[in-house]
Amino acid sequence: MDEVLKIVNDIKNGYIKPIYFLMGEETYYIDKLSDYIEQKVLTEEEKGFNQTVLYGRDVTIEDIISTAKRYPMMAERQVVIVKEAQDLARTIEKLEAYAENPMPTTVLVICYKYKAFDKRKKVTKLIAKNGVVFESKKLYENQVGDWIKRVLAGKKYAIEPKATAMLVEFLGTDLSKINNELEKLQIILPVGTTISPKDIEENIGFSKDFNVFELRKALGERNQLKAYTIAENFAQNPKDNPMVVTTSLVFGFFIQLLKYHGLKDRNPKNVAAVIGVNPYFLKEYDLALKNYPMKKVSQIVGALRDIDVRSKGVGSNAISQSDLLKEMLYKIFN
Repeated sequence: MDEVLKIVNDIKNGYIKPIYFLMGEETYYIDKLSDYIEQKVLTEEEKGFNQTVLYGRDVTIEDIISTAKRYPMMAERQVVIVKEAQDLARTIEKLEAYAENPMPTTVLVICYKYKAFDKRKKVTKLIAKNGVVFESKKLYENQVGDWIKRVLAGKKYAIEPKATAMLVEFLGTDLSKINNELEKLQIILPVGTTISPKDIEENIGFSKDFNVFELRKALGERNQLKAYTIAENFAQNPKDNPMVVTTSLVFGFFIQLLKYHGLKDRNPKNVAAVIGVNPYFLKEYDLALKNYPMKKVSQIVGALRDIDVRSKGVGSNAISQSDLLKEMLYKIFN
């Protein structure tokens, strides 16, 4: 986040580099920086002749270099943005000569998504010397909650801990996906609102009674009736509740319990950090810890591995999602 702000502030203050190599697994900041350069470096009048967007699948490195070497028309500089540059992975090192002596009147932005390019390569070192190499790393799950709070605070919103945890649980660590949902909420809710679990349920489409939070809670409580009811709802709505996702989340829950059992330091702050859970949900884990001894948790984890493989169609002999869910719950409760 600090590095992103520095790049943005440098551009605002006129310290614009000739090359920006934006790479990494997390696409959110790559898109944000690329969009910022696309919108802010040139005036609207200059963009028509001096802003070019290329796509890695449609061009060669030679095409990019040729475009980058053009002179701007009636402007101080031109902007060349290469999106989906990871499609040029095999030939990206051909940029070496240009990176060593880039055009001072061109701002070349290379968006290399979903993976990082080796920083030890000569081309990367040359870009870093004459421009900017920015790596956008995936956040860990326990970091995403703070990111959500910061983003919302910047827009004058707040969010309840459970609502934050719900977003992370359902949407994972994909910041672009989470940001899209936050923007929807900002359209609906007035500035100054503290976003609640109810807001999440009503506006992002999570079922209040039939979701993985409620299933996890029912499992932790050993509430068989509730768990089977939720499972039946999942089976009736397989598109909204894919079996692969359900087994993955339940498996993750019991792996966390296994880690919890092995902890000597059970200070809530330490537990939350080690098992990777929002402190808001620790009471549920404390109850589950009492209901499932370590030996039983180990057995459940083994059974869930088998269920997970079969949910992906390996040796399942066309067992329905409903039957697999029932089998999963039977093995957990018995």
